[in-house]
Amino acid sequence: MDEEALLARIVVNPEIFGGKPIIRGKRLAVEHVLMMLAAGDTVESLLAAYSWLEREDLLACFAYAHRRLAGLRFRPQIVEVAA
Repeated sequence: MDEEALLARIVVNPEIFGGKPIIRGKRLAVEHVLMMLAAGDTVESLLAAYSWLEREDLLACFAYAHRRLAGLRFRPQIVEVAA
């Protein structure tokens, strides 16, 4: 999966975590995933803890972090909660 396809998994919803980037519209922020990994969680433990989470979602978090650190532009898609 290329980086653009991975990054399409990262979205923002103004009603979830104040519009911070999240994974596929779920209530799991990119920054939270990165913090858990930095604290010692493994990819496997995160996949086990969040049954809906996919390996590509974690790769998307890495791609997002890379873009931010490299100063490259990336604007996640804004998704709204269905009424």
